Amino acid sequence: MSALVTQGFMPPLRLADFRLAAFDMDSTLISIECIDEIADAAGRKAEVAAITEAAMRGEITDFKDSLRRRLALLKGVPVTALEAVLKERLQFNPGARELCAALRAAGLKLVLVSGGFTFFTRYVAAELGMDWVRSNELEIEGGALTGGLVMQAWGDICDGEEKRRMLLQCAAEIGALPEQCIAVGDGANDLPMMGAAGLSVAYHAKPKVREQAMVAINEGGLQRLLEVLN
Repeated sequence: MSALVTQGFMPPLRLADFRLAAFDMDSTLISIECIDEIADAAGRKAEVAAITEAAMRGEITDFKDSLRRRLALLKGVPVTALEAVLKERLQFNPGARELCAALRAAGLKLVLVSGGFTFFTRYVAAELGMDWVRSNELEIEGGALTGGLVMQAWGDICDGEEKRRMLLQCAAEIGALPEQCIAVGDGANDLPMMGAAGLSVAYHAKPKVREQAMVAINEGGLQRLLEVLN
């Protein structure tokens, strides 16, 4: 499969036709899966990473259940482990900054929708100039993870359906139609929002996601999306 693939017939795409872009975070905007790296601090990376991989490939269809299972394995991990992941392991994927800057310059609003955690999404969103963020809030007591999440106004777990709802809600806020939206992701829980958007983009994605996306970036950085947007 070549580096940049468009599925079937696609009319010429113009950046001016889009008003909003929604991004997954882990393994899309950044190079790691944060939950797997937190698990490393607890000596349970292999166990947690196996569940993450199965969920992203679509082999575990209940994302909420898979996340709860992984979180339970992190009970007792100190907050300092999260700080270490942020400082020492979190890196932006190639082209992430360039793509987001180009989209913002073209007048698009940006949304970060993640099944990951606010501890990391706040940093990533600030660095990339995101307009909206939706992600999960880790419950912390006594300086350590409880293995649970904090209930937020919209719910407690940002799964595929919540990502889709957030994309459509933000589009409605600016008076944009779904077909004026771009959705970029790599895992099965990104498919609902990718299905709702006018342009779906798979970035170094799992096979199931590559197959369903309109554009698949299989080599190189995120800025390669600009090659199909005139």
